[in-house]
Formats: sequence, structure tokens, C-alpha cells
Amino acid sequence: MASIAPLLTAVRSCSICAEYLPLDPRPVLQAHPHARILVVSQAPGRKAHEAGIPFADASGERLRQWMGVTSTTFYDPHSIAIVPMGFCFPGTGKSGDLPPRPECAPAWREKLVAHLTHIELTLVIGQYAQAYYFPAAGFPNATTTVTKTVQSWRNYWPAVVPLPHPSPRNNIWLRRNPWFEAELLPCLQARVAEVLTHAL
Repeated sequence: MASIAPLLTAVRSCSICAEYLPLDPRPVLQAHPHARILVVSQAPGRKAHEAGIPFADASGERLRQWMGVTSTTFYDPHSIAIVPMGFCFPGTGKSGDLPPRPECAPAWREKLVAHLTHIELTLVIGQYAQAYYFPAAGFPNATTTVTKTVQSWRNYWPAVVPLPHPSPRNNIWLRRNPWFEAELLPCLQARVAEVLTHAL
């Protein structure tokens, strides 16, 4: 298989949606062919954009807690790939960040994922990633929600795990859904630990 390096260089210099972005394009992602876990989120927030590092914010702290990993492990591309649906900060709307730009995934996603041949666990975070990964489940529509998709996590286990977004904006959701921390997270952390032993 050809090296992923030229592809990552092309991705990081991408500007196909520059005219729609509030800031200059700065694709933020992490990928290596040896990665065992793939994190699929929506798009980097402003702090991640400024740092040039995925999940460089409170959402990242919570996600690492959910996974039971340290920052060192999380940011080791040989272990964990972080490939969001959109690579650039899309801007902020009335109730949070805007959706990922629609140009990004068709241009780059399949090409990148084709290099990630050792993935054993994929974490699908939030509504935009779930709409892409679970179209057969009818997501999104009037009756299928992030909550229902996450509640059905056993249907996708052990290769894929749908998760809510770890943003502090979801604190109310977490309080309303105590089963998530009581039932799903212990299984997730055990699965992450199991998969990461293969990356050693």
C-alpha cells in the first residue's frame, strides 16, 4: 500500500471550502496506518483549530475519560486515529458549532480510511458522524435520535460504538441518561484497553 504521508500533506493543505469558513482553513486530524482505534467526530472546535490538535478542549478531556486513556495514548497516531467528518472549524451558530462542511467527507474520507487497515474499534460521536455511519438505521429522521442510536450500542458491538458528543453542552443529556455512564462506559473502557494491547 502506498504511504499515507502524501495524502495527509494534501489534506492539511486543503482549501476547498475556504470561502465558507469563518477562519483560514486549518485541517485538524490524526492518522497512521497502524492505528487500532478510529475516532469519528463532527469537526474541530475553535480551540482545536487554534491549537492544531484534535479535541484540545473540554470535550477532549471528557472523551479521554470515557475511553479511559491518557493524553499520551490519545495523541499517539500509531494507536488512535482521529478523523472527523469535517477537518476545519466550521464556525459557531446559535446553539453551538455549525455542522461540518459537506465538501470535506466526499473529498477525503474514503481515501484516508482506506489506509487505516488495522482498525478494530470505531467510535462514532454525535449526530453528523452517526448520520454518515448508520444510514441503514434510518438516522437521522423524526424518530431516530442520537439518544436512540447510543441506546442501541449493543447492536454494533464490539467493532463500532456510537457515542453522544462529549461537549459540556451535553451535561443535561448525561444527567438524563445515567445508563450511559453506568452501562456503556465500563464496557467501552474495557474494549479500548483490549484493543490497545494489540497496538503495543
